[in-house]
Amino acid sequence: MAQDKGYLDQSGNQVLSIVKNLDRDVERGEDTIMLGYGLVLLAPAFAPLLPPSILLPLMAIAFAISASVARLHFYKMARKLSVSMGDLESREQQVLKPISDVFAEHPQQTLAVAFNPLKNLKRTWKSILGGLMINPFWGPIFYMLGVQFVEDKHFVVLNKAVIVVEQKIMPIVLRDE
Repeated sequence: MAQDKGYLDQSGNQVLSIVKNLDRDVERGEDTIMLGYGLVLLAPAFAPLLPPSILLPLMAIAFAISASVARLHFYKMARKLSVSMGDLESREQQVLKPISDVFAEHPQQTLAVAFNPLKNLKRTWKSILGGLMINPFWGPIFYMLGVQFVEDKHFVVLNKAVIVVEQKIMPIVLRDE
């Protein structure tokens, strides 16, 4: 496997470079989450072609794949940030601390735990209840939607941290120019 290069480039302010590249990767992660939502919202277009016994599990699978890809992307961003921060001075690392704190705190559970209905009894109960109210095939969709919401929350928290750091470094960058 190729070694991650990190977010550093050789042009100008290293912290600004990291924040810019990380912001771009956060947008890609958010796009992955939105793709999952979009695929499920597109599912009714296929309703005339596929019976619910096929279409509804496909919707749950779309959420599961989207959440998994988003989590893997989140882990990749954390690795790239840690590689990049190893090359920075401690003062520059302090500027990026809000972002590194988000990676240290989130995600709080692995995907294996997130997908295990026995380890997420509250989500399982809500999914079963929702499935009983609408259609039993909707139970897995509701469960995977809960997993999708958790991944979406990770990217929202990370995006807020990136914005905080951007606001902190922009006066410094403007002053240096």
